Formats: sequence, C-alpha cells, structure tokens
Amino acid sequence: MKETIIADSTCLIGLERINHLHILQKLYDNVIIPPEVEKESGILKDWIKVEQPHNSLLVYSLKLILDSGEAEAIALACMKGKRIILDDKQARNVARRMKLNVIGTVGMLLQAKNSGIIKAVKPLIEELERNSFYIGEPLKREALKIAKE
Repeated sequence: MKETIIADSTCLIGLERINHLHILQKLYDNVIIPPEVEKESGILKDWIKVEQPHNSLLVYSLKLILDSGEAEAIALACMKGKRIILDDKQARNVARRMKLNVIGTVGMLLQAKNSGIIKAVKPLIEELERNSFYIGEPLKREALKIAKE
C-alpha cells in the first residue's frame, strides 16, 4: 500500500525541471502541499492536493527560522502525521526535532527505484544537478552505493 506524503517546493521544482514530476504521482497515493508551496513552485496538478495547515501559531513560529513554504509544509506534516519531503538541511533538522519522518528528493528517488518506478537513480541525479539542484558529494556517493550504481 502506498502512502500519503507532504512535499516542499524544492522536490517539486527539481522534478518538474527534469520532466519527472510523475514519479511522485506513481510513488505515493496522495501528494499534499500547503498553499505557500503551491505559490513558490507554481506547480498546479490535479493529483497534488493543496491544504492549509490549521495551526497558525506553529506556522508563525516556524517562519521565524525557515522560509514560508517549509514552515507551512512542516506544520501540515505535523497536523496530518505524515512523512515529509524536505531537502533544506535546517528544515530537515527542525522537522526531525519535531519527530517527523523526513525523506529528501534523493531518498525518494531511491524509493522509486526500489519500487520499480525508475530503472536507475544516477541519470536523474545527474540531470537534477545540471538543472541547478544541489546534491552534496557525500550524499551522492551514498545514494549511488545504496542503488548499486
């Protein structure tokens, strides 16, 4: 059974740039984003649900240290009790301190390979990097090792 995931804009923008946004649709039952992520990414797909986080105090508090999209996405993940796709290091650290289950874009690509949605991770990582998506060398090496590529 697939899962519902909350997404931040970085993953959406990166996958859209390389024409692989469909991976999210195939990998997850539901992809949910907050309004600020929709605004930041500019991505409107009928299979991506937009939901407003209800805890405005939490959103406000998170905005003191994170950008608006990350703050709303984390608040939404807390509200729904769902895993979240985050790539920004500070946002990931905040989400983990809040006991959220966090995955990054690279981790999601590994999950997609394991699920048979994509054949290889390496070409997509290289394509993301060519399109201004930063992936640190240690992460890239570890991902390729896990993917056996």
